[in-house]
Amino acid sequence: MLWSNRSRAAGNVDGGAALLDQPDTEDLGADAMPAATIPVVHPPAERYSLHFWVRYSFAEYVGFMWEHGGYLIRRRHIRWPMGVYLRLKSTLSAATHFVLLQRGKRTYEFQIDRHGIVRTSDTGVSLIDWSDVQRIRTYSSGFMMILKRGTLPIPFRCLNKDEVSAMRGIVEARAAGELQFRAS
Repeated sequence: MLWSNRSRAAGNVDGGAALLDQPDTEDLGADAMPAATIPVVHPPAERYSLHFWVRYSFAEYVGFMWEHGGYLIRRRHIRWPMGVYLRLKSTLSAATHFVLLQRGKRTYEFQIDRHGIVRTSDTGVSLIDWSDVQRIRTYSSGFMMILKRGTLPIPFRCLNKDEVSAMRGIVEARAAGELQFRAS
């Protein structure tokens, strides 16, 4: 054999006389390492870790989309009457999709941590990387995660006080640049 991936024996390499003095390693072979204890390390609770479930109501979902449509129209400086028309059209479109896709019958499970967002439902699992999150907005009924393609509304009613404060921490950390919104 011309090559080997085995490590060389420690100590005297001329005949292994030093290894014969140690009966513990004699039976194990030249490349055996003594057993090492592996410490068990429990990671600390993550500062930005959330786990919750959401089942949207029709009125709640339409409310989110109405507020978000208003935000987009103000951001693009679209004035009356075209702004009202576009807000009505986008909200009606979102309401139609809500009914057709039966989003009111599904329960979504969210897991948010420093690695990204995992949304699970009966239709499958969506893995959303932080690089896909463009911004997080706070509306009257909850948070709206604005993604490169789409949105994720998160109602306040689905979060307890600690989770709301953790979500506000995520929003503030993102604004301050503390939380990196890119792939780890």
